[in-house]
Parts: sequence; structure tokens; C-alpha cells
Amino acid sequence: MKETIWLYPGSFDPVTYGHINIIERASRLCGRLIVAVLENYEKTSLFSTDERVKMLQEVVKGLDNVEVSSFSGLQVDFYKKEKADAVVRGIRTNGDFDYEVFLAHGIQMLYPEYEVVFLATESRYSCISSSSVRALGAYGGDVSPFVPPYVESRVKEKFKEKYL
Repeated sequence: MKETIWLYPGSFDPVTYGHINIIERASRLCGRLIVAVLENYEKTSLFSTDERVKMLQEVVKGLDNVEVSSFSGLQVDFYKKEKADAVVRGIRTNGDFDYEVFLAHGIQMLYPEYEVVFLATESRYSCISSSSVRALGAYGGDVSPFVPPYVESRVKEKFKEKYL
């Protein structure tokens, strides 16, 4: 039987407990999960692609069937390259669902083999976003409820003048 390969693409700037919740749950449903960090040159990120990959590698190191990679360009091209069976998308809100379904339908028009698995994040993580973590960090706020200690230390490092 063929091993199932799922992709979990995103910017992960930075990775949050919500992302980790989706990663852990998706890893139990597939043979191999590739967490794919998008290199988006049009967007200003707090962390470089390499930093985001390293943070993810740190927080998933106990999950044997999870690997972390990065990609640039079209997600569907990375999907084909990895011979993926599905893409997993985390859903926090109705707005996320509407956006993700719209995106999936558009990609499926171009590539009918593209499959999407939607996982609703646990409710306790539904208020967490990378952008809120970045905003809190920029003002020296407590990000510990939203990210693991390793990621918290990296956020504080980026905004060290706010955490004196």
C-alpha cells in the first residue's frame, strides 16, 4: 500500500500552538506530513525562511513522520514535486473556511488531482494567529500563551529592545 503524503503549507511567521495542533493531528492521519514553509518574497516577514524552518524543526522533532521543508512559487507545483496525496489546511473561523474553499476550488480547476483536507483547530487555539503574536511582540507583550518557549525566546530576541 502506498504511503500517503500530505503537505501543510504556510508562512508560519512564527509557528504558533494553533499550527502545532494541526501538525500533530494531521500527522496521525497520514503516512508522512511535510510542513512546507512558503518563501514569499513579496511579503515582509519577521523571521527569514531559514529561521522559520529551524523553529518548526525544533517544535516537531518528536513527530517521526513529520518533516519540514520550504518552497517558493506555486503551491501546486510543490504538491506535484512531492507527489502529495493531499494538502491539509487549518480552519479557525468561518472566514478561514470561506477563503480556503475558494482557494481550493481555484487550484482544482487548474489541477483536478489536487485534494484538500480541512482540519478545524481545537477551539482553545482559534484566537491565535501569527500576526497577533508579531503584534504582541512588537509591543513587548506576553506571547507565551500562544507559542512554545523556544519560539517565545526567538520572538523576544527579535524585539529585544521591548523586553529589557
